[in-house]
Amino acid sequence: MEGASKTGVLSHLGLLEVQARSRKTQPKQLSRVHELKAKAEALMRQREQLRAEMETHKNIKKLRASMDQQCRHEDEEEEGMDEDSENSNLLRLMARHTQLKDLLNAYDVIGGYNIIKTRQGKGLCVSIATAYEGVYFETYNLELDLKPTVRISRHNVPPFIPLSNLAEQSSMQTEVRTLLDPLSQHLNAFAGRKQQLQLVKELHKSVEVMESNVLCSFLVLMFTLPREKMALLCSLDYSDCTRCLPTRVHFECDDKELPDSPDWKKHRSLLMETPVHKALITMRKMGNIL
Repeated sequence: MEGASKTGVLSHLGLLEVQARSRKTQPKQLSRVHELKAKAEALMRQREQLRAEMETHKNIKKLRASMDQQCRHEDEEEEGMDEDSENSNLLRLMARHTQLKDLLNAYDVIGGYNIIKTRQGKGLCVSIATAYEGVYFETYNLELDLKPTVRISRHNVPPFIPLSNLAEQSSMQTEVRTLLDPLSQHLNAFAGRKQQLQLVKELHKSVEVMESNVLCSFLVLMFTLPREKMALLCSLDYSDCTRCLPTRVHFECDDKELPDSPDWKKHRSLLMETPVHKALITMRKMGNIL
């Protein structure tokens, strides 16, 4: 009897222990269920948002096609769009926005110019934008008189750009692009050289700019050589002002033989073929400059 009572007590204690464990795990299971429900709801909201974005994109694409055809004087109905819907005006604005962005991108790719007729067709106002590596900089303007002959009446082109020489060498009386194309080359090359110089100052603190001119057509840099513990002067001559790359690179230091060494001959070629701020990154990685 005594053994049976002990067994009964032990089994009862075991049952109580199992119940206690189940009560501890139950809140964890409920918490996990709530977590999964919240995650499922978030995924459902994300799905609905994606569906709405896809529908909006579809409507914008349809409107874009209609607008593009209207630009080519082709009439076509805007299928699937409710004229009186609450979002139709917003969708049309979004479609027009994407259309204008595409037109601007195409305009920049083909190197076009913004030309506006002035004084009832007696003059032209031309805008030339400059850019380098996808970043836009200054825009320059020319005002041309068309009668009795084509001539430049006003402009904001920098004085160091040979505008008068370019005008004399052009055939702008019959084709104004013979002036605008070389002028754009000069202006964009200047913007590129100027930006390269700015990037050298920002990215290469150990490289000292010793000399530069307003046209950024001549540049003298001082490098510190980590192995030799001495300075080296690098002169870059951009004699072709329609390009962003130098036509001549010259090194000078106390060690007269160093500039003619194989490594520095490679660096000379690198600087003539690569924008200077990028070439300096390569030279630093090779351990030739600080």
